[in-house]
Amino acid sequence: MDPWGSVSASSRDRDAEHMRRAIELARKGWGQTAPNPMVGAVVVRDGVVVGEGYHEKFGEEHAEARALAAAGENARGATLYVTLEPCNHYGKTPPCTRAIIAAGVKRVVAAIADPNPVAAGGRDFLALYGVDLDIGAEAESAAELNAPFLHALRSDRPFITLKLALSAEGAVADAAGKQKWLSGAESRAEVHRLRAGADAIAVGAGTVVSDDPELTVRGQVVPRLLPARVVFDRKGRIPLSSKLVRTARDIPTIVVTAKGSSQASRLRQLGVTVIEAADTRGAVESLYRAGIQHLFVEGGASLARDLLGAGLVDRLVIFQTNVPLGPGAVKPFETLADLDIERVVSESRFGDDVMTVYALKSK
Repeated sequence: MDPWGSVSASSRDRDAEHMRRAIELARKGWGQTAPNPMVGAVVVRDGVVVGEGYHEKFGEEHAEARALAAAGENARGATLYVTLEPCNHYGKTPPCTRAIIAAGVKRVVAAIADPNPVAAGGRDFLALYGVDLDIGAEAESAAELNAPFLHALRSDRPFITLKLALSAEGAVADAAGKQKWLSGAESRAEVHRLRAGADAIAVGAGTVVSDDPELTVRGQVVPRLLPARVVFDRKGRIPLSSKLVRTARDIPTIVVTAKGSSQASRLRQLGVTVIEAADTRGAVESLYRAGIQHLFVEGGASLARDLLGAGLVDRLVIFQTNVPLGPGAVKPFETLADLDIERVVSESRFGDDVMTVYALKSK
């Protein structure tokens, strides 16, 4: 079914152009809006943009309200472009549908419908007041922007992004299992930006033992809430002297381990949240119940293989480098052909590295 109905091809092109701008605005909310989605809005009257806005921070004004306020009286008779169907409920802010009607907007174009049963219903409510709402402009891009949010409404586990920096051979460590910096400074800055958009950053115990990471966000984007740190540690290998354990009272830290772990009691005394699970699927489901909608996993190879093998990876982010690690280097998978790739989401260059984002067919 055509989401635009009888809308002409030229009107569709204009709708797509303005929606792309709304999506661009929505991205400015990266790291600030969770657990709510990023939303952008543009008000257009007689072909001219008269107001713009985006959801800047959780609990603050929604994108529609900001754009309508910027447009003022110019909103009367205008078209409002918004990346998500306007909400129709009272939450931390009033319903956007009421603001749209009060502003005198004639038409609304939304990229995607709101799947949240609490906030949905905007289309039907606006229709009662004679406001047309068309859904579907740039829908794929808008859905990708808020993929973790949309996933959380229909799943019992977090949306999982697996990030890997690969050597020239497609490996993450040398033959001895020793890791080293593979990606350049530009790529590392992008990783920190990506971290800022997640609820938690995860690694395997081997990475903690070899690198003693902090797993914090350091960069231009300062997240509204610091992502939790998660360590998958079924064998109880995490050192109690590690930076993660020593700072667990300052930044939420979770260790996922096997049931009956001998370390569990001591870790809890040190401020670490311990989740005991029988398998990888059970572990990530427990993380979801703990409030983690988006889990950003950074390896190593064993954890990557576990998640990929269980079909739990939704997005695979690969930073391909030219750095060699030599014969016998440790690979998280043999070739991309071994993975159940649905599509390539994007490809970007950061210095000498190429970052490719893949959407995988997950379970």
